[in-house]
Amino acid sequence: MADTSLPSVMLIVTQDTKEEESRFVRTVLEAAGVRVVHLDPSVRRTVGGAEISPEDVAAAAGMTIEDVRALGHEGKCQDAMIRGSIAAAHAWNAKDPISGILAVGGSMGSALAGALMQSFPYGLPRMIVSTMASGFTKPYMGVQDIAMMNAVTDISGLNSISRDVFRNAANAVAGMARGYDPKAAAERPLVLITTLGTTEASVKRIREALENDGCEVMVFHSSGAGGPTLDGLAAGKDVALVLDLSQTEIIDHIFGGLADTGPDRGRAALLKGIPTILAPGNADFIIGGPIDVARVQFPGRRYHEHNPQLTAVRTTFEDLKKLADHLAANVRDAKGPVRVFTPLHGFSNHDSPAGHLMDPSVPPPFAEYLRAVMPAEVPVTAIDAHFNETAFSDAIIAAAREMLANGHEGRA
Repeated sequence: MADTSLPSVMLIVTQDTKEEESRFVRTVLEAAGVRVVHLDPSVRRTVGGAEISPEDVAAAAGMTIEDVRALGHEGKCQDAMIRGSIAAAHAWNAKDPISGILAVGGSMGSALAGALMQSFPYGLPRMIVSTMASGFTKPYMGVQDIAMMNAVTDISGLNSISRDVFRNAANAVAGMARGYDPKAAAERPLVLITTLGTTEASVKRIREALENDGCEVMVFHSSGAGGPTLDGLAAGKDVALVLDLSQTEIIDHIFGGLADTGPDRGRAALLKGIPTILAPGNADFIIGGPIDVARVQFPGRRYHEHNPQLTAVRTTFEDLKKLADHLAANVRDAKGPVRVFTPLHGFSNHDSPAGHLMDPSVPPPFAEYLRAVMPAEVPVTAIDAHFNETAFSDAIIAAAREMLANGHEGRA
């Protein structure tokens, strides 16, 4: 009988195609001092020996394994087994909490494992050994802290390279599982903030003030991954306040910049009713590619070559009217309190006397337009300062403290 005092690792490998590999990885995990809970999402055949069998996975999806096989379409079979695997994994975890997850697979196995792993919380050790790990990995890890290890060779039997890869992966996850210490929900209010280096001076003061007040503050760079990560945390955790102070990803979505994260960026907190403060940090530029590419994509603009790969492309008042319209549309769907602050003397370091894209004619009319399009019940406060000046960060700090004190009592 397994020693229930040992931490357990959920192993996700399809035995119908990878029986030899699954036995090898299980042996290494057990030798490393963890219990193994093998979830086998095989469709073609049932080998046996897994704690969560293909039949169990199908049942968790409301089907029999024969029903799944009868679908006769790999995409439909995959969808059913993903749903069943997620349900079965959480049902097992509810009765016998796991301390880590390790998966081995190709594109199909990685897709299933990635979906399952993304349904578990941040902090739980998770790794996928995959033939897909040397390419585009975002579909598998999303915005979660999931590790991927390149399988190097195809996952088709054992060889001198794959043995080392599987052994290293198993020992790594076993070590993480032994050290895993799941914590209860933090007692400190959780505050999420977006920024870039060009607004860091102001955000640093805001972060330090709220941390001194006893908040846990997480800051995310809005460069294409940070904003969606913040949105994911807002949707899945108990968040007290969101300070969405960098609009780069939304600007880039509207105009085709490199940090475009899609139309739903910034909506998660609003739809959940989390108190939110918005400010147009970094609204003065679109993120373009190399300077020659940026000149073609955004002709007739002002440019700042940030580095050989990235160019800041100056936005105009007409551009920022589109940003204001987009933000206002999001805010109209908000289920909690929202406040908006906008500076009258520049949106980032670039938009300052020390920067390369300053245009003092834009912030004042933008403030007026923003006030005109926002819902009437949402306060829009224009601050006679630059975004990075103390007066602006002080206004944000005061509003944040007020909203935290009021909790979820309704719109401001």
